Amino acid sequence: MPSVLITGTSKGIGLETALAFGRAGYKVHATMRNPAGAPELAAAAAREKLPIIVTAMDVDSDQSVKEAIAAIERNHGPVDVLVNNAGVERAGSVEELPLAEVRQVMETNYFGALRCIQAVVGRMRKQRSGCIINVTSIAGRLSNPPLTAYCASKWALEALSEGLAAEMKTFNVRVAIVEPGIIDTSMARRCAAPGEPSVYCQRSRFSQLFSNALTSLRPASGVADKILEIANSGSWQLRYPVGTDAIPLLEWRKAMTDEEWVDLNSLDNAAYFARMEHDFGRPSGSQ
Repeated sequence: MPSVLITGTSKGIGLETALAFGRAGYKVHATMRNPAGAPELAAAAAREKLPIIVTAMDVDSDQSVKEAIAAIERNHGPVDVLVNNAGVERAGSVEELPLAEVRQVMETNYFGALRCIQAVVGRMRKQRSGCIINVTSIAGRLSNPPLTAYCASKWALEALSEGLAAEMKTFNVRVAIVEPGIIDTSMARRCAAPGEPSVYCQRSRFSQLFSNALTSLRPASGVADKILEIANSGSWQLRYPVGTDAIPLLEWRKAMTDEEWVDLNSLDNAAYFARMEHDFGRPSGSQ
């Protein structure tokens, strides 16, 4: 039975990914900071009799990652697939977002993934087999306020993944990047909530954008299915945009120069949404 280690499985994409792998016959090591505070996955696994083991692991901690993964490998054997899904978001302008919160985003989204990679990649290299799947975002391919700190962390993870892919192909270890668009998760719903008042118009803009987008069906299970498909495929493709808006938004960005993209994101909200409606032929954020 192949094994998979998935981070950030308390809810959303991580929870759905753990269930998808368990239903597909993988031995699943589902990690989260506080299993007692998020019993939904363990309960679902018990109901369906799935081979899912929930383990406490904090990706922000060197010691936690090292000890948790060492125990998993000691007690259950090597990890065949690593899915780095754990992530946090913070919305705010570069001026207003406290530096401590910017550091937290980078600690979890970038260094958290790196810790897990370093903990498993040596064994994968020696065995000349394995698969590492890093969940970034379309925000790893474009950057706009007020999610600049989040985008920066995802850009960093994209760069890490691209370099790692070149290193590990030499040893027959696959690396893939999954780039969701707006998916119906608690993170997206927090982005849809009204933010603190700001002199920068982009915070209220993104609240409206996410709120509009979440009126259509965007289940986390769709991302989970793609992650499972990648693990099973044997493909060496690097990037996988996922979700109804992922490719259209990436193509939208690609069609502009850097300066045009900056100009677009500097518009006031009325002009920005008018541009979106013109370019996409529908109200902003809808599908």
